[in-house]
Parts: sequence; C-alpha cells; structure tokens
Amino acid sequence: MAKIIVVTSGKGGVGKTTTAASFATGLAMRGNKTIVIDFDVGLRNLDLIMGCERRVVFDFINVIQGEANLKQAMIRDKRVENLYILAASQTRDKDALALEGVERTLNKLAEDFDYIVCDSPAGIETGAIMAMYFADEALVVTNPEVSSVRDSDRVLGMLSSKTKRAKEGADPVKEHLVVTRYAANRVGKGEMLSLSDINDILGIPLLGVIPESETVLNASNSGMPVALENNADAGHAYLDMVARFLGENRPMRFTEAKKGFLDRLMGR
Repeated sequence: MAKIIVVTSGKGGVGKTTTAASFATGLAMRGNKTIVIDFDVGLRNLDLIMGCERRVVFDFINVIQGEANLKQAMIRDKRVENLYILAASQTRDKDALALEGVERTLNKLAEDFDYIVCDSPAGIETGAIMAMYFADEALVVTNPEVSSVRDSDRVLGMLSSKTKRAKEGADPVKEHLVVTRYAANRVGKGEMLSLSDINDILGIPLLGVIPESETVLNASNSGMPVALENNADAGHAYLDMVARFLGENRPMRFTEAKKGFLDRLMGR
C-alpha cells in the first residue's frame, strides 16, 4: 500500500514545487516506485520543473472526470526509473477537484506505487485542502522569514483539523519541516531567522535544510529536478533529506556559514 505525502506551504514562492520534484526524484532514485501529482489546478508548474511539459496530453482533472485513464495521463520520467508525473490542468479551476474523484484516483495509484507525492498549491484554499486531505505524512516547506513561518503555522493547523485522519480520529498526519533558501551567513547577520527561531515557532521535526543557491533556479529553468544536480549543495541537501525520510542517519549539512580563506588560514 502506498504512502501518501503532501508537500505544502502557507506562502507561495518558497520552493514547494521544487521540493516536491526533488523529493519524488530522490525516492525513485532509491528504488521506490513514485508518482508526483500537481494539485495546483489552473497554474501547472510541476511539469515545467520536471522537464516534461511537451509530453502532457491528459491531466489530473481529465482522470478525475473520467475523460482519460491513469495510463493515458501518467508521464514516465526519462531520466529516473520508477518516477512518474501526473500534471495539473491549465484550463480548469480548483473547483474541478472533487473529493470523491481525488480519493478514487489515489486509491487506484496506491495499488501500484510505493509513494504518492502531492504537490499542493500554496495557501489554505480548496486546492490545498484537497492535496492534504488523504495524506499520511506532510512536508511543510518554509523560508527563514517571519511571514513564511507564520503562514506555515496556519498550515499545521489545517493538517491537524482538515485532513481525513483528523476527521476520523486516526493517528495524525506525520509532519516534517523543510527549510529552503537558507543562507547561514545572512542568519549570522540577523537578516534571516535561525533554525532554532523557526523551531520555536513551528515545533515540528526538521527533515531538511536546503541552502540558498542559484543552482535551484537554473535547474528549474532547464527542467531538471535539483536532486539530479550532482555538483550542487542544494542537490546533496535534497538527497540527504530523502535519506532521513527513509530512516537513515544523515548529518544536517549546509547550516553553518562557509569560512573564507583568511578564516581558514587563521584557524577561525
């Protein structure tokens, strides 16, 4: 039976879709049959980041409304075995996401996949609730800034009250924190919240810290999940995150400012 993981955030532009793409890619690279679904109906960015936008014929809404079956709509990644993408519709609105149709699609996918990663739209509207409703676990993505962390706190409230698990009184959705665009040197100058500051506000286990990097933007623009960038700190950070999720003990890298040449020379 598949595990359903929602990648969510309160604020837009924090790197949520980038995280969903790299997290799903990392799971597949570890031999897990994985599909990542774009719930952001009307915008549809996941297929761009995954580099498969020209291969989209049918989408998630087509499947929900019975206009296509899953085999027609799923796109198999050409670079990573066991990785599939289900794109969102660009021409419909979020009202097309019917709970019954979402459940039927997820149940069908669960028969064949190890992990189903749901890329949620930002915010607390219908699309976000649909993406998290059936989740077993959640990656809450935030930047080290006050507004982003505050909005993530609202998402935690939704996870504890708006999901199927919450409504049925089952075990709660397991929450993980992912901090993106983290620049340790700026934290040291007081320009960003520290990891301890974020923990004080949100209080959920830290799964990954993704350093601020131009590689993330470059990879997204070229249709390449950052996890496939072997020479990038951000790529390594995402693979570390996946390893921790799978139960491995990995040190939390990229959380301290890099020392300059004079600092190293003087032993500072």
